[in-house]
Amino acid sequence: MEYNKDFAHIYDELINPDIDYEKWAQYIYSTCANYGVKFDKYLDLACGTGNLTENMCTKFKDVWAVDISEDMLCEAEEKFRNKGFRARFICQDISKLNLNMKFNLITCCLDSTNYITSERDLKSYFSQVEELLEDEGLFVFDVNSYYKLTKILGNNTFDFDNDDVVYVWENSLEDNIVSMYLMFFIKKEGNAYERFDEEHQERAYTEEQLERYLDEAGLSVIKKVDCYEERNISNITERITYIVKKSN
Repeated sequence: MEYNKDFAHIYDELINPDIDYEKWAQYIYSTCANYGVKFDKYLDLACGTGNLTENMCTKFKDVWAVDISEDMLCEAEEKFRNKGFRARFICQDISKLNLNMKFNLITCCLDSTNYITSERDLKSYFSQVEELLEDEGLFVFDVNSYYKLTKILGNNTFDFDNDDVVYVWENSLEDNIVSMYLMFFIKKEGNAYERFDEEHQERAYTEEQLERYLDEAGLSVIKKVDCYEERNISNITERITYIVKKSN
């Protein structure tokens, strides 16, 4: 999913109040420690502006991050330069990865997996993760649940206004794909606002679908929890976190 340059610039302002990346990173780190993962090479897929990458990068010797949006990667690189962190940022589609290395930990967070709306591409993505993962490594990813996408987001409309940023978010659900139409107004000098539009799509996958495709790719689910906490998922869980390893 490509992003508008303006969207990449305001992304952190919109997302950070709702997402506790530090908490997510601590859960992932603790899970890695519990399963004896080596803190050597780390790959963050669909890294966006590098928020999770930033919170994980000091734990690993070698950090790589991939995103399809050059604008998002530019924001991430600037953030890392300003904070003195190091990572290799690469512009690639996560369903068509071309990386000549194996990793001890691979993550793909904030429902980026849902953005893969083609089942063929989803299978390719899981297969490539399996190829890139060390034998004793972990793959941690999350999805917006089938319940959240079909019952909460579905055909609904949302809005947001903090004076500097205003948006209207309209959704349309068809064939388990939520099409999201966002109209942004960004405050400029004085009382002037600049408008730009974004269109996104996420596919609602059932747990059975995801686990079948993981199994076909040679990956096994160790456990799944409710949004990076040691809570069992339920029929109203909105974000499912998967902890996955190679089937061996």
